[in-house]
Amino acid sequence: MKLWEKNFEINKEIERFTVGRDRELDLYLAEHDVLGSMAHITMLQSIGLLTKEELDLLLAELKNIHAEAVAGNFVIEEGIEDVHSQVELMLTRKLGDIGKKIHSGRSRNDQVLVDLKLFTRRQLQHVAEDVKSLFDELIRQSENYKNVLMPGYTHLQVAMPSSFGLWFGAYAESLVDDMLFLQAAFKMTNRNPLGSAAGYGSSFPLNRQMTTDLLGFDSMDYNVVYAQMGRGKMERNVAFAMASIAGTIAKLAFDACMFNSQNFAFVKLPNECTTGSSIMPHKKNPDVFELTRAKCNKLQALPTQVTLIMNNLPCGYFRDLQIIKEVFLPAFQELRDCLQMTAYIINKIKVNEHILDDPRYDLMFSVEEVNRLATDGMPFRDAYKKVGLDIEAGNFKPVKEVHHTHEGSIGNLCNDRITALMDSVWGGFNFHRIEEAEQSLLK
Repeated sequence: MKLWEKNFEINKEIERFTVGRDRELDLYLAEHDVLGSMAHITMLQSIGLLTKEELDLLLAELKNIHAEAVAGNFVIEEGIEDVHSQVELMLTRKLGDIGKKIHSGRSRNDQVLVDLKLFTRRQLQHVAEDVKSLFDELIRQSENYKNVLMPGYTHLQVAMPSSFGLWFGAYAESLVDDMLFLQAAFKMTNRNPLGSAAGYGSSFPLNRQMTTDLLGFDSMDYNVVYAQMGRGKMERNVAFAMASIAGTIAKLAFDACMFNSQNFAFVKLPNECTTGSSIMPHKKNPDVFELTRAKCNKLQALPTQVTLIMNNLPCGYFRDLQIIKEVFLPAFQELRDCLQMTAYIINKIKVNEHILDDPRYDLMFSVEEVNRLATDGMPFRDAYKKVGLDIEAGNFKPVKEVHHTHEGSIGNLCNDRITALMDSVWGGFNFHRIEEAEQSLLK
């Protein structure tokens, strides 16, 4: 059954090509399609296109369908084109002609738009929660190991003293910026396109503010043409935010793999997150972080994929946009897996507290000695030259102590301020408002 089907037979190969993976991917959207329909028909009743009795019957049955979708039992039957057709079919089987009334004032264009918005904002909430959990682990470990020094590198050469407090804390603060990016994507997502129909509105006197409130959106996409133009743009904006998080995780994974190697031996990853070799009995390979790095690098390509699918389209709907779902919908779980695996490893990672016993790291204290001499009155350039000559002559004796006090340095990590920044961003999402609206529709 096709909602648009007329009195001619459809070529099966063309149908296979045009439907693509829609039936599979629409399962991601099923519960959200039902929520959108519940809000839409509540609005239709308010403008006289449904009776109160019809609304009550439809809402009761839609709640049953929603429960099936949440439980993972919703199925798009063979021969049914998409989730929208399946829901309408289920209503019509149960309620007869009443089920055919739910599409008044709506197109599949704005229906899939609202489904995608509802799905995406839910997934962004889950991602934000996972980012916050990883952030908390990083701050905790930064505090745990704030007094343990480690080499800092430039050009992969031993450079200056760093600390595990700085290392863990740096990634925590990076996640604050990533979360800010995520919040911006969330706010652009949380706007209601329902009522834009095929992109040019409707002659029915729709109450778009009502559906906006019922679904817990912050506002609507007001201009109906822009609402349709938002298809693809929303996914691209969200993809950039996800790529930003993925970039932070990929870098952390690279560091951890390198620092776990025998040549560094700065950290020890949990045994359960490593694998062995088929011929080398001593091997403990950091496979979890290697796969995390690869998955996150793949996720960083997502904005480009979305952009290349939609960037040369004029305003209005085009079937090209269907393909975005293939790369976009599964990406959230892939990112969440990486965040959860990283948080698990950071929680269990072991730090080598005796790195600096190795004399190969002595020279990283040269800058400390230059600064000490400059503090005692020697011109900085003279101090620099003296220490350089001492190193060349083999006379440099490191003092393995640091006295860094400025904001954000080894002795003053500012983790409390970084945490306050994260709390401020986190508080700006207002997830509870959405949850209250959705629960109100379902009760």
